[in-house]
Amino acid sequence: MRRIFTIIVLVIGAIYGICVGGCGASSQKREILNVSYDPTRELYKAINAAFEQKWRREKEEKIEVKQSHGGSGKQSRSVITGNEADVVTLALGYDIDAIHENANLIPADWQKRLPNNSCPYTSTIVFLVRKENPKNIRDWEDLLKDDVTIVTPNPQTSGGARWNYLAAWGYILKKELGDFSALHDSAKANEVAAAQTKAFEFVKKLFNDQKSPAKATGARGSTQQFARNGEGDVLLTWENEALLFMKDGDDFEIITPSISILAEPPVTLVDENVEKKGTRDVAEAYLHFLYEPTAQEIIAKNFYRPTDSGVMARYTDQFKPTELFMIDDVFGGWNKAQKEHFSSGGTYERAIEK
Repeated sequence: MRRIFTIIVLVIGAIYGICVGGCGASSQKREILNVSYDPTRELYKAINAAFEQKWRREKEEKIEVKQSHGGSGKQSRSVITGNEADVVTLALGYDIDAIHENANLIPADWQKRLPNNSCPYTSTIVFLVRKENPKNIRDWEDLLKDDVTIVTPNPQTSGGARWNYLAAWGYILKKELGDFSALHDSAKANEVAAAQTKAFEFVKKLFNDQKSPAKATGARGSTQQFARNGEGDVLLTWENEALLFMKDGDDFEIITPSISILAEPPVTLVDENVEKKGTRDVAEAYLHFLYEPTAQEIIAKNFYRPTDSGVMARYTDQFKPTELFMIDDVFGGWNKAQKEHFSSGGTYERAIEK
């Protein structure tokens, strides 16, 4: 009997050990990290929850998508220097190109791997002003009024701020040239040169320390300065960021300028990191999910412009129509724009010289 009792105890113990081990294994979950830019916190919180549920339902595996936010340029540099992002969802293509050029973590043709040049949503740049628009700001030139103070992040760290800067520059070019076709007409080189000079003088007035004195490192920091701290008369910001803050109250108004830039924030897998971590399958599925109707609906509800035409059709009233130009057409793409405007010795550095 004693021997039988011992055997029973050993069997029960073995079964218990298997159960505990099995339960422990099934409760473990894999993680991926999405390193993103400043204003996407709410967007990816919602998308991540939906994707985690979808993966668990279809793959019977628990996963967690973690997120990191900051100025787009700062986030790009963090990945270059060792932040092990599985995916990056940054404000502009140049910040992702830099990950290839400086760390070789992704291939040079990363933007060809997903639809719409790897941009699952778009946005633009608008003005957020205080209720009833006391300074009567209607378009870009109103920002230069003597009694108007601007809040904008720093173009040296923030992707949103670089979109702000180029949107203002493009406005002046369009005003001076009538249309952008002259930019590609060698016979109009003198006219173009004169327009570029006027655009430089405009942004020099717009971004100097008297007009925009306190530049945060990212877009969300600037929104906090304007909306929470009461600084400035107008915030230059993403359309989605402005609409988000309008949702919570009527203390502000959105002014859509007559012309602005089509902002295309891209996304990509960080190949070297997912290979090392064994998360390629999850990371790839996550990026493809961004293009699915479920995620596109979440994108629209968070005030970004979805690329799915069917979803966009249901939200047209949310986005005020304005003339939008593309960076490729006016500035020759992000690599050229970065070199001419935001690298050492570029127009922005010269514009803020004292």
